[in-house]
Amino acid sequence: MSWRVLADAVVLLHLAFVVFAVAGGLLALRWRWVALLHLPALAWAAFVEFSGRTCPLTPLENALRAAGGEAGYEGGFVEHYLLPVLYPADLTRGLQWALGTGLVVFNLAVYAAVVWQARRHRFR
Repeated sequence: MSWRVLADAVVLLHLAFVVFAVAGGLLALRWRWVALLHLPALAWAAFVEFSGRTCPLTPLENALRAAGGEAGYEGGFVEHYLLPVLYPADLTRGLQWALGTGLVVFNLAVYAAVVWQARRHRFR
């Protein structure tokens, strides 16, 4: 398997993780056990955003690309792949805080709905 294919697989895994961290709580509306997987993923994603750290998948992807003779990139996954799609400007700490806050607030609302739904079913 080529280094590029491995690096691209890491990107797909990273993207799947980001989508799951953002919206995985919606799956818990249907299957409550998903919360056991989603809450740690959400906590990690929020930690990375609020701390300004780079997710370990980013250096892994860069290392795989470098091993295959390609150039890596500066910054993190969100800065390189997602922000150019969502925002034209560079990622700032303020924007990272806004993204992290949005992530947490959205998921608090989702889990409030999960709890409300669970209570409604229990009292039926």
